Amino acid sequence: MRIISTKATNMEMTEAIKTYVEEKLLSLEKLMVDFRPEPEVSIELGKTSDHHSKGPFFFAEANLIVPGQILRARTEVEDLYEAIDLMKDDLRRQVVEFKEKLVGSKHEPRPDKV
Repeated sequence: MRIISTKATNMEMTEAIKTYVEEKLLSLEKLMVDFRPEPEVSIELGKTSDHHSKGPFFFAEANLIVPGQILRARTEVEDLYEAIDLMKDDLRRQVVEFKEKLVGSKHEPRPDKV
């Protein structure tokens, strides 16, 4: 999987945050080893706004381009690292569902789709 962009909105992207999100998303790579062309992901992290006193402050969003489809995950919570974790979990669920659709329960995967 190739990370094509990492963007920060209304916050500073530190090297620690960038490393953390890349490690989390690259852990999904083992689910997509057979995908051709290689999947690409764009990531956006940020604060919803500066004026909220409570409620979800941070969001994490990823758009994963897989063969024939774009999978999108977005979460909004009070902690940035929790938002990244939840976004990765949602994206993982979508990748598993996508693979199950390709394989089906009774059929072999089509070589041109995997």
